[in-house]
Amino acid sequence: MVHFLREKLRLTGTHIGCDTTHCGACTVLVEGIPVKSCTMLAVQADGQQVTTVEALAASGTLHPIQAAFKQEHGLQCGFCTPGMMLTSIALLQEKPDPTEDDIRWALSGNICRCTGYMNIVKAVKSAAVQMKTAAATPEAATAAARS
Repeated sequence: MVHFLREKLRLTGTHIGCDTTHCGACTVLVEGIPVKSCTMLAVQADGQQVTTVEALAASGTLHPIQAAFKQEHGLQCGFCTPGMMLTSIALLQEKPDPTEDDIRWALSGNICRCTGYMNIVKAVKSAAVQMKTAAATPEAATAAARS
């Protein structure tokens, strides 16, 4: 599916890292579940909702996970970031108030070769707070995304 997304649909935010499921750079959400798209044929996703990183700010406003990665400097080169963000979104939908261990476990299938993961974990924690705030007050979500 990763080649279909990148070459046919021109959704190049989904990266090809290892092409063997080890790095997580190609992670997308299929029906809300993180899937390494290098292991799935596009036809297997037929009729299912596939979310790529491009969908996160489709309205022009950063998604809380994007805003948090920006605020907490949760990236360096950025190659792993789309997969990290989508995996984090799935975690936060399942566990709105994750522990550091929950975050590290959820991201254990995503490799970052640049960071020590500390700022990535901080970004996910920050996004959890922003997403809870957004659920309570939509105005706060807009303000958080703009910062």
